[in-house]
Amino acid sequence: MAEADRERWDRIWREGGHGEGAEPPLWLAALDAEMPRAGRALDVACGAGRVALFWAARGLDALAVDVSPEALRRAQEAASAAGLSLATLALDLEREPPPAGPFAAISVFHYLQRDLFPALAARLAPGGVLACEIATVENLERNPKPSRRFLLERGELPGLCAPLETIHHREGWDGGRCLARILARRTS
Repeated sequence: MAEADRERWDRIWREGGHGEGAEPPLWLAALDAEMPRAGRALDVACGAGRVALFWAARGLDALAVDVSPEALRRAQEAASAAGLSLATLALDLEREPPPAGPFAAISVFHYLQRDLFPALAARLAPGGVLACEIATVENLERNPKPSRRFLLERGELPGLCAPLETIHHREGWDGGRCLARILARRTS
């Protein structure tokens, strides 16, 4: 990612963010029994940290990674306000590898870098889970953004998560966006 992209994301977060609420995604909360309550968690492209805070509230040692220092500042402020511990790391995942595992949980929400999925799966501890939510190309039927290059094809997400075991997978419209969601587990 070019320095111009980092600056653009910092500006977006300074001007009010990306419109994400502070509440964790409801579908993750609904899968409570499938997710860990101990260990390390990694939230990739964390933005303001809502999923990282979800992991921290569950008792995991959460690490929030984003290209934008401004987003990480917001995530740290939210953690402090909630009385949670959160580590942050400014990292350009297009140029640098993700942090070393093992992780009990990894999350990727609204960020698509296809070649990152094998590295994330390899960083999961046995029994660890990968939680993803990414818009699909159907999203363009109602929304001009994000552009097609940042959207999944229909049915693509389970293949990106292979060889992990799919626990939950759903694709469809929710809140005005067409999203693919998956919770997948490393079995060995």
